[in-house]
Amino acid sequence: MQGRVTVTETALASLLALAAHEVPGVVGMAPAGLREQVVRILGRQEASEGVVVRPDPANPGKYAADFYVVVALGARIPTVVESLAERVAFTAKRLAGVELSQVRVHVVGVGRG
Repeated sequence: MQGRVTVTETALASLLALAAHEVPGVVGMAPAGLREQVVRILGRQEASEGVVVRPDPANPGKYAADFYVVVALGARIPTVVESLAERVAFTAKRLAGVELSQVRVHVVGVGRG
């Protein structure tokens, strides 16, 4: 049987957010924009919070991903960022069959976890 599997950007963002939460030193995700801030204020939280995935126009068939994270107090930030980038790129390829052309990690805070 032949077919085609399509993974939506929302589903990919949710999958990558879950992978990001597994990285040692990541204690949380921050809202990626105004829409997510409003959703959080209203008391709802989405699985993809803190992750923005979009097609990369410079690399057809690939995606760019931005992560807005809160890092654990005392964690070595460059190590956490590198681990997160590796984990999400592996997860995207292995579980969704999607290649990430760019992974940008924005450390927006430090907290206790």
